[in-house]
Amino acid sequence: MPEPVNQKRSYRSAKRAEAAATTRARIREAAARLFTENGYTGTRMKEVAALAGVGERTLYDAFPTKAALFGHTLGVTLAGDEEPVAVPERPETLAIRDEPDPERAIGRAVDQMTDLLERAGDLIMVTVEAAGADPDMRASADAGAEATYGVHLALATALEERGALRPGLDARTAADTLFALASPHMHQLLRRHRGWTRETYRVWLRRVLVAELLGSH
Repeated sequence: MPEPVNQKRSYRSAKRAEAAATTRARIREAAARLFTENGYTGTRMKEVAALAGVGERTLYDAFPTKAALFGHTLGVTLAGDEEPVAVPERPETLAIRDEPDPERAIGRAVDQMTDLLERAGDLIMVTVEAAGADPDMRASADAGAEATYGVHLALATALEERGALRPGLDARTAADTLFALASPHMHQLLRRHRGWTRETYRVWLRRVLVAELLGSH
């Protein structure tokens, strides 16, 4: 019996979608490498296409501008996948906020932040370094910082509401502390410049944040 036409079309559509996703992944990998090595202004679209093994037309069909390519690459690297859900709204982020044990909440937050910075910290620093010269990068850096601070403030507020913050510490100051100590700048300094291992960084960040926010070790 011949295969129904709609099944054939669904199969072909699925194959095309799979091929497109594979191409995007190759482009992202090439873009992330070149942006990290050469900076935003020093990266050319034709170099990304060559490294990804695609034609320039294919690259421009997917990403009409370098800003669009960078935004997609950073966004997927931050999230860890292509699902259209921002990090602050992901179930794992909300679960940290709802964790009843304060030390466990901070530990889970540190695990998440460490994973995110290991994936995307270098690309985040590209936006910071290029922000003074490029308005797209300035907008990206500002939006990223605002979103990150919002996550920290939500956690700090939850800890304050549970009476978990150390005496004299309010939610906004606690969020400021999270924002500074868990920043991509600090991660870059310790992991890339001082050569700390991922685990050394994670353990240090957890210990310092528990001491600073909760007043315990």
